[in-house]
Amino acid sequence: MSNPKTASLFATLVFGLIMTTSACAPRGRVAVYVPSPPPPPVRETIAVAPGPAYVWIPGYHMWNGSVYVWTPGRWELRPTRRHAWVPGHWKHDRRGWYWVEGHWR
Repeated sequence: MSNPKTASLFATLVFGLIMTTSACAPRGRVAVYVPSPPPPPVRETIAVAPGPAYVWIPGYHMWNGSVYVWTPGRWELRPTRRHAWVPGHWKHDRRGWYWVEGHWR
């Protein structure tokens, strides 16, 4: 990009894309849009909890750049008794499907 006008236009477009994409992503993460919906969740067998303070975090499909890949569920220690797990989920808007991370509330 030896042309200054082309370089400036490119920089403006990249900045606009970053700002537009990150505006819809939760917690400052950049959303990666996928053109097709995720497959149905895999049916998992949930083992006995390792202790009373553990919460089951369900498995989910993650996009690896070309296909959906199943990430198995797991037991996780609850930070405090008042915390509840909000599962991650796929959302859809006019640009496609994007992942919203699970988190403690």
